[in-house]
Amino acid sequence: MAATYILWAVTLAAALLTAWRCRHYVRALAAAPAAARFDRPVERLKGVAVAVGLHRRLLRRPLSGVLHALILVCFFVLFTVTVEAFGSRLFPGFSLAPVGGETWIALLQDWAAVVMLVGVGLAMYQRYVLKPARFEGSSGRDAAVIYGLILAIVGSLLLESAFRILAGGAAGWRPVSVALAALLSPAAPVAEAAEAVFYWIHVAAILGFLVYIPGSKHRHMFLAAPNVYFRSLDPRGTVPAVPEARSTTGVSDLAAFDWKQQLDLLTCTECGRCQAVCPAYAAGLPLSPKMLITDMRDSLVAGPAAGPLVGGVISEETLWACTTCRACMEECPVEIEHLPKIIDMRRHLVDEGNVSSGLQDALSNIGRVGNSMGKPSKMRARWTRELGFPVKDARSEPVDILWFVGDYASYDPRVQEITRKVAELLTVAGVDFGILFDAERNSGNDVRRAGEEGLFETLAQSNIDAINGCSFSRIMTSDPHSLNALKNDYRHFGTGFEVLHHTAFLAELLNDGRLKLAPPAAGGRVTYHDPCYLGRYNGGFDAPRDLIAAAGYSLHEMPRCREKSFCCGAGGGRIWQSDDGVTERPSENRIREALGLDDVELFVVACPKDKVMYTAAIDALGASDRLKVMDVAELLIPAEAPAGVRP
Repeated sequence: MAATYILWAVTLAAALLTAWRCRHYVRALAAAPAAARFDRPVERLKGVAVAVGLHRRLLRRPLSGVLHALILVCFFVLFTVTVEAFGSRLFPGFSLAPVGGETWIALLQDWAAVVMLVGVGLAMYQRYVLKPARFEGSSGRDAAVIYGLILAIVGSLLLESAFRILAGGAAGWRPVSVALAALLSPAAPVAEAAEAVFYWIHVAAILGFLVYIPGSKHRHMFLAAPNVYFRSLDPRGTVPAVPEARSTTGVSDLAAFDWKQQLDLLTCTECGRCQAVCPAYAAGLPLSPKMLITDMRDSLVAGPAAGPLVGGVISEETLWACTTCRACMEECPVEIEHLPKIIDMRRHLVDEGNVSSGLQDALSNIGRVGNSMGKPSKMRARWTRELGFPVKDARSEPVDILWFVGDYASYDPRVQEITRKVAELLTVAGVDFGILFDAERNSGNDVRRAGEEGLFETLAQSNIDAINGCSFSRIMTSDPHSLNALKNDYRHFGTGFEVLHHTAFLAELLNDGRLKLAPPAAGGRVTYHDPCYLGRYNGGFDAPRDLIAAAGYSLHEMPRCREKSFCCGAGGGRIWQSDDGVTERPSENRIREALGLDDVELFVVACPKDKVMYTAAIDALGASDRLKVMDVAELLIPAEAPAGVRP
């Protein structure tokens, strides 16, 4: 009976201490602004099943995914041991025997203990022998404590079971414990005492684990599923609008983030998957998505003592380093939302006027003349002069396709040739299309992600007014950034435009037989770069590849392709900023990857910014004799060219 009282005392003490250690988090979440994350419960539950149950993202890295799956499954099985260990002593007469505690449950427990030890062994091998670079900055001490506690819990339960058998207890369906008992047979005279010792070691390890968890990254054991459940279900390309209840546009204090954004911080596992795919981190810039989250988390715990958030806990340089490529969010197994936090803090910097000169100049040009180059609006359609046919003004006559061309496709000489090629392909296919001429302005996609919310709203409303003044069926754009803004961000203004990238529309024309290509020659092998805002943001993976195949080329995929594509480094306003502190530009990193494919001569792109960034990268690397950048549209040779259209 004394043992029961002791167990009650230590269990209640551990529970109270655990609750006390959770108090900061509970207060912060309770006081945080509201977030609308309770809709579409069935879809949310499906997401949890895929993320947690099937380990969809974790298994992208096989060793980590498998060992985590082993540990997770065994955790649930061995929880029955915990129920027995505490239930049988706290509530005399409690037993799992009536439901298979000494048969099938016992068998599962025995083997789960072994598999758990294997899983922890693999985890230790990965951390201390393989030492993945993504673990840099993660807490090694925290990991070591957890490994030790798990080993203590599992080891003590096996030894307790083995000594119980040696002391005359029923073996049940416990082959591992029976084998261990045979090895320990010389200790039979002290088996009963040893059983008691290992029982209390087991209990102490479990309670120690419980008390330790609130201050550990292993909180994710309890928070991962809720965090995945409450993930954003908005289109991937949508930046959350500024909440009406917020008094300022940006965020300079953790308390201004809603409860889901704060829950993200507490859920981080420090796995470093986000860090491993971050182009800014790879470029040597002061941004690790993992450290951004953990630094904010530590500040949340520390409270006011941590100092100011923006410019203190998180430096301005860290915030401006982000390319908004979304790779971090795509990789995170617990659905942490890095970008909304970065953009909200950038909004604060813009409000305070703390922006670099290059970014300030670009934003000023966009606000003044509607493009970052500072070119007059009247020059936006000058590229059409070299065509042998007129292009309709969609403002004055109905068209089937309204072509939102985009800034770089309109103004940059390196891209204008592609723009003209697209116009010629549309004409060959008999498409009724038109453009907005000088009524088109920058879409605002990167303006918004740079934190200039007011300018974005002005641009969006101007473009929406111009578009609504036209008669058309669908919108096509050459710029994935514009595609994203028109398709996703403009929904905040009540629009519902059907928007296609030119690769998707050209593929549609081919499939419908409206665009006919010359018989494909032996086009050789090419590689293709998935633009972030076409691929990862909007799922535009297949159309460019279909066009490459239709043009007669063989595609050699880069190791990082489709959802794993590596950013060119231009997004989120980075194209307007200096390269100070960059050890290797993301675009050069990507070209080196392509150069590793010995049989490739063409680097195919589908974004005007990519044409600019990768052409410059090839020149910087002195590789112009080995690799050439071409847009997908440039690969297409029409079977017949009507008057005015080049063959």
